[in-house]
Amino acid sequence: MATQVSAGSVFLLFFLLFGTCSASVRKIAQISPGFQGSQMNWVDNEGLFLLSNNSNFAFGFESIKDDVTLFLLVILHKPTSRVLWTANRGSVVRNSDKFTFDKNGDAYLTSGGKNVWSTNTADKGVTSLELLDTGNLVLFGENRNIIWQSFSNPTDTLLSGQEFVGGMKLVSNPNTYKSSFNLEIGSGDMLLYADFPTPQAYWSIKKESRRTINQVNGDVYSASLVSNSWQFFDQKKKLLWQFVFADPDEDVTWAAVLGSDGLVSFYNLNSGGTVAEKMKIPQDSCSTPEPCDPYSICNHADNRCLCPAALNSHPNCSPGVIPACNSSNSAEVELADIGDKLDYFALGYARPITKSDLDSCKNACLKNCSCKVLFFETSSANCFLFDEIGTLQSAQGSSGFVTYIKVPKNFNNGNNAGGGNGSEGKHFPFVVIIVVGTVLVIAGLVYLGLRYHWKKNKKKKPSDDPPNDSEEDNFLENLVGMPIRFSFKDLEEATNHFTVKLGQGGFGSVYRGSLKDGTQLAVKQLEGVGQGTKEFRAEVSIIGSIHHVHLVRLKGFCAEGAHRLLVYEYMGNNSLEKWIFKRNSEKHLLQWETRYNIALGTAKGLAYLHEDCDVKIVHCDIKPENVLLDDNFVAKVSDFGLAKLMSREQSHVFTTLRGTRGYLAPEWITNYAISEKSDVYSYGMVLLEIIGGRKNFDQSEQSEKAHFPSYALKMAEEGKLEAILDPNLTIDKEDESVSNAIKVALWCIQEDMYLRPSMSKVVQMLEGVCAVPMPPTNSKMGQRIYSSFFKSISEDGTSSGPSECFSDAYLSAVRLSGPR
Repeated sequence: MATQVSAGSVFLLFFLLFGTCSASVRKIAQISPGFQGSQMNWVDNEGLFLLSNNSNFAFGFESIKDDVTLFLLVILHKPTSRVLWTANRGSVVRNSDKFTFDKNGDAYLTSGGKNVWSTNTADKGVTSLELLDTGNLVLFGENRNIIWQSFSNPTDTLLSGQEFVGGMKLVSNPNTYKSSFNLEIGSGDMLLYADFPTPQAYWSIKKESRRTINQVNGDVYSASLVSNSWQFFDQKKKLLWQFVFADPDEDVTWAAVLGSDGLVSFYNLNSGGTVAEKMKIPQDSCSTPEPCDPYSICNHADNRCLCPAALNSHPNCSPGVIPACNSSNSAEVELADIGDKLDYFALGYARPITKSDLDSCKNACLKNCSCKVLFFETSSANCFLFDEIGTLQSAQGSSGFVTYIKVPKNFNNGNNAGGGNGSEGKHFPFVVIIVVGTVLVIAGLVYLGLRYHWKKNKKKKPSDDPPNDSEEDNFLENLVGMPIRFSFKDLEEATNHFTVKLGQGGFGSVYRGSLKDGTQLAVKQLEGVGQGTKEFRAEVSIIGSIHHVHLVRLKGFCAEGAHRLLVYEYMGNNSLEKWIFKRNSEKHLLQWETRYNIALGTAKGLAYLHEDCDVKIVHCDIKPENVLLDDNFVAKVSDFGLAKLMSREQSHVFTTLRGTRGYLAPEWITNYAISEKSDVYSYGMVLLEIIGGRKNFDQSEQSEKAHFPSYALKMAEEGKLEAILDPNLTIDKEDESVSNAIKVALWCIQEDMYLRPSMSKVVQMLEGVCAVPMPPTNSKMGQRIYSSFFKSISEDGTSSGPSECFSDAYLSAVRLSGPR
């Protein structure tokens, strides 16, 4: 009996091993009918079961970013791991769910016994499923005729050679506001539009000023990526226009991707495929529907997000809840005037409802329960109504439009109201005065009674309450532009009782959350009082009132009892340190272009804090952990809990030691006064780490390399800048951005703060606005090299570029480099 069991066990083991091995063999180029399997069968091949002949493209299962147990059926570009096509977007499956190519010729994906995707090609004569070297997945018939192909059913990406015709549609992934964007051909034009209840267009090829015109007139029937351009053809295949997005290169596979930001970006799959070309559609992110929150204003000059003056005192720059059409309170609305210096992306594409005067336009909006905003063009008397609003745009001077938004009745006590009137308005101020006066008297009496009771019992019983709640409430209520205040219960539900932990810092842990409308959040729960409370106040007061594309957005907070929580926008790619210090696979290797853009974005965020706010804001804790990356690797500075505010008149300030070892400027250690130049030093350390792909101090390195800044200065002095660069990167030798970034980093970490450039000058140097001189590589040589640089400029007779970028820093060094 024992022998039989042993033999049976051996047979079972052999069967399992044999079954696993046979199922994990990848198919090359094609699959025949009668094929079936799940992600588990190809787990040792990363879930991919079909390769193209050239091995550049693969078809199979890919886990989603947020949950490694859920999968999509995709076509991806193997060298870059970029997903190019998705079968079941929005209907993820588990690792045991099966893909089937049955003997009737139908290909489908099932989950829980139900089809979530199918080609619907049963009994149509399909003989094979093939993945071509172009990235096209094709079901062929007996005579090699195409029955179905992925190129005719795109998701958010088009590839070189893929014909895009009327009836096809690109749909982006949803953004943080749950909006998606569509690209399609219709009415003789190619249009981009926001998928609002009533779609709103924001770009068309016929209105694109950067196109090259081959024929003046014609209707677009199809479009294809050919070489370095997007070409547009009429129904007879005659070339109408082309949009050139890169330098000519015949042997390149391009991908045009409609992103969740509403931009069409172009990626060279032969050179990494992670960094988009500079040419985008549309070029300016302010011309997309939602670069900022709805009702906010995108400033074209610097892409800052601003709030209309009429909404400044309202949480999240929102007019509040507008009653739905089927609500009994749908009449309880009015219109608020938000100015005549605003534009809107859809106005160039929408049709006016009528020509009328302003009052008629306002009445039309008030009577239309779906209307949320109106634009009235004063010159033409055209009236535009929209049932959804994205981000507004700033205009130089008057835009020619006056803008009204629908708000709840008595919005701002009627100060901004532009609609609604009647006899009740005459008595309204008197009623308010009486009610407010009565409430204030009662509140005052209650306050005095409670204060007397508190003082009487203070000595009898030690308090277990958190730090003075009333003081905290007074502080928070007096903040201008305060973000949304959540209850602890709201955030507990949003985070599923603080289940998914994203990370931990000095003052608390960060958890992932989601509001009922699907908005993704990152919730920081402060763990303790004292300094944690100071951090909480600093964070709410500083970033609650400022907005910039390179600063993380504080969406709200909670101050309830002992609970102190901060609610931020969710950043899909986490912090910078997870990408430059932990590279367990090629997927985590950031290419140079991405690193450079991260460095530039971080610099822009700091420059805004130092120079463009009402007061100077010194961050005091710049490090990779506090640089967060969104889904598109856009850098955003975060964690303002240690920040120090300075008036415009102050050049230095004394304060207690704060920050992180390894990134602290020398003046912190020597107890000298600090300034915004202390942030510049920390930024220089981060920039060095981005360049080198390593920490600034690493004991595992050779003694000479252990302290990276010292080693970098030594290599710069010897003219060996390439030795500073991450050895895993492949760099074009003619790319000056590498040497410029290294020199900028070494300028930033100068021991003498007066030699460090300002962050605005760092931005100029990284953007190539001015040349970057070699920095001093030791204290004795510093002034000599610095002076010789300006001397050479004088001798050559060239005063532009470097002199403009460094002249004030140079003068400061001369005047102030003595004892401090």
